[in-house]
Amino acid sequence: MNTLRVATYNIHKGVQGLGPTRRLEIHNLVHAVEQFDADVVCLQEVRGVNRRMQRLFAHWPVEGQAHFLAPEGYEAVYHTNAVTRHGDHGNALLTRWPVLAQQHQDVSDHRFEQRGLLHVTVQAHERPLHVVVVHLGLIHASRERQVQALRRFVEAHVPAQEALIVAGDFNDWEARLHRPMAEFGLHTFEDMRLPTFPARLPLLNLDRIYARGLRPIHAYVPHGRAWRRMSDHLPLIAELAWD
Repeated sequence: MNTLRVATYNIHKGVQGLGPTRRLEIHNLVHAVEQFDADVVCLQEVRGVNRRMQRLFAHWPVEGQAHFLAPEGYEAVYHTNAVTRHGDHGNALLTRWPVLAQQHQDVSDHRFEQRGLLHVTVQAHERPLHVVVVHLGLIHASRERQVQALRRFVEAHVPAQEALIVAGDFNDWEARLHRPMAEFGLHTFEDMRLPTFPARLPLLNLDRIYARGLRPIHAYVPHGRAWRRMSDHLPLIAELAWD
């Protein structure tokens, strides 16, 4: 009752490899998500629809990837960040707790990168828990502006007394966002190196789980050949406790 498990994972749209070596990994990712046994799973680079991949792979799921990946008994919430020639992709949240509300905020910083915040409120142990799934830009100045946009969004939509998790792919390999995140109460495992990228030889700590009103207890990154194959990122899993 006093702890919860959160996972964040950039799934690389469920496909790995290039050209003739390209392979469908979405079915393996179903088992990966089940293994997390997490109360909340935050996903990035999730495809809603992709007509090209549907033609290329005979076993492409009929439904969107968020709903396809949701374990039995979980609710799935998805919102598009980017619309492409063949479909769309964005952020998703899977949760074993009831969903109370959801909303999306566009935080695109320039026309070459479409980015957004997915905000989902769930009912966790008879109290509200706010979760924001993010995938920030590739340019540091863009990330700084997106964190300020996140701050304005949180101040407008998340009551100060209610618990908040912000998780996802921050693309922040130099840990330069810890300070601006801390300025509005969000903290992570600042004293732990948890590299998640690239999956084959993880060197960069791109994926993070920040919390406010919750205390970080423990975090880990699973390793192994199977994990290296499923995405270009490794997942990050954290245990948190209520303050």
